[in-house]
Amino acid sequence: MPKRAPFPIGDTEAPAGRRTQTELPIARLMSGTPVALPVVVLHGKSNGPNVWINAATHGDEIVGVEIIRRVLSLVHPASLRGTLITVPIVNVHGFNTGDRYLPDRRDLNRSFPGSKRGSLASRIANLMMNEVVSRCEVGIDLHSGSDHRANLPQIRGDLSDKRTLDLAMRFGTPIAIDSRVRDGSLRGAATDAGATCLLFEGGEAYRFNEDAVQMGVDGILRVLHRLGMTDELVPPAPAPRIANSSRWVRASKSGIVDCRLPLGADVEKGEQMGVLRDPFGKQLGRLRAPTDGVLVGKLLHPLVNQGDAVLHVAATS
Repeated sequence: MPKRAPFPIGDTEAPAGRRTQTELPIARLMSGTPVALPVVVLHGKSNGPNVWINAATHGDEIVGVEIIRRVLSLVHPASLRGTLITVPIVNVHGFNTGDRYLPDRRDLNRSFPGSKRGSLASRIANLMMNEVVSRCEVGIDLHSGSDHRANLPQIRGDLSDKRTLDLAMRFGTPIAIDSRVRDGSLRGAATDAGATCLLFEGGEAYRFNEDAVQMGVDGILRVLHRLGMTDELVPPAPAPRIANSSRWVRASKSGIVDCRLPLGADVEKGEQMGVLRDPFGKQLGRLRAPTDGVLVGKLLHPLVNQGDAVLHVAATS
């Protein structure tokens, strides 16, 4: 069998059967220190699909960084079929400062596909699209809850697309949500570029939630096996429940939330999920399920202002 050609990325060539770590230059800090996008490429010895995995598009969502680290420790390029491109930290600036956004307060996940001459966010998005996303047929975008919210491990995607649905079912989260694409998101830009993109949500910001991390690792390994890139490394999981939409329940008044339902709990339309009280115990309102479904997101901070998103229900009816 002829030796597979190296995989070029940036100024680096990743040889077949090897793990290659490189950096894609972004810009310099005001101090003159260079900032770059970290990339690890596993370029298999045999032909197969090109797949990317990315994390920390929001700098405070670090669950995906640990997921990618564990995946890289389990997938060996010598036996890999195809090429796996991983970008463990997309928003390098936000990751280093513990901030969801970039220094100019732009949301990187509303800045795709970006531009070489735009804002810092637009330039990072453009670099990610040109060097990584445009060269792959499948991608997995890793996220977690933010702003004191936790998410049940879940896959989001266009489930009307047969390939997206198939990979979502293989991933093995408790629930898969048919989710519309947001303007400016990485998933939206990747879909427009012709790639199949799954968005994984799980855990909370600033934390390595072990259940979310392990479910993310196992799901990625199942997807790679489904694509024919690896031998089976983890057993299949039960098929997820399908939700056709989701909705946040918001606080009707400012106060203190008391919700003891765990993530993953089944709820019925109109069911009381929590109560709002003032600091002296007076009940101010009730938080009721807007539909039959599953509790997939939850505010962990009990102090809320009127209008705050508190509980997230995925509709399964």
